[in-house]
Amino acid sequence: MSGSAGEAAAMLETNEEGSLEEQVIAAIQTVHDPEIPVNVYDLGLIYEVDLLPLGRINIQMTLTSPACPVAGSLPGEVEDAVRRVEGVQDVQVELVWDPPWDFDMMTEDAKLELNLL
Repeated sequence: MSGSAGEAAAMLETNEEGSLEEQVIAAIQTVHDPEIPVNVYDLGLIYEVDLLPLGRINIQMTLTSPACPVAGSLPGEVEDAVRRVEGVQDVQVELVWDPPWDFDMMTEDAKLELNLL
């Protein structure tokens, strides 16, 4: 059976476990900052998740501080988690510092978990 790249991308977008975007976000939510008991997505460290053709994913993320002790490992943990999602062929994680992270970027659930509300 032959199909276009568009058909292949559409097949990747949805399956019985939810959309590819939902699965990627769920994978990111398995990664936790070791100093803060909240996952990096709810912590507001993920600025952008771009789903590109052919199962490529580009992610922009930051850290709570440029001096964060996990700066060398946390982006790799996010990449590894997303690579395990079915249909993902390539993952690029870019560490960015603009805008700087602050507590307002956390989800309500994260703030509740940290007793910030």
